[in-house]
Amino acid sequence: MDGKTFARLGAVVFIGVAITATAIETSRKDETQMEQPAERILTRPADPLRAELIRCQLLGEGGSRDAACLRAWAENRRRFLAPGARPMERLPEASALQPAPDQER
Repeated sequence: MDGKTFARLGAVVFIGVAITATAIETSRKDETQMEQPAERILTRPADPLRAELIRCQLLGEGGSRDAACLRAWAENRRRFLAPGARPMERLPEASALQPAPDQER
């Protein structure tokens, strides 16, 4: 058997195995999809501003012309940029951020 014939035989065997594996995989039933149907759980946001911002996001470019979206974005900026507006559970008090007098150089 010369090299060319051997290569062709190998290619035919490879293609046969690939076709067989594909046929077996497509004939199997997908048990995970049948056992657990996809359920969409919708939770209502606690903050009405968040719900409005999500609605504005879904509007896409049209949100820039919507008066309610403009008000929601202004309120969001006001909340974010307000003095002392920080997540209380994540950031320490401002006094804890300043070095103690004995630690200064």
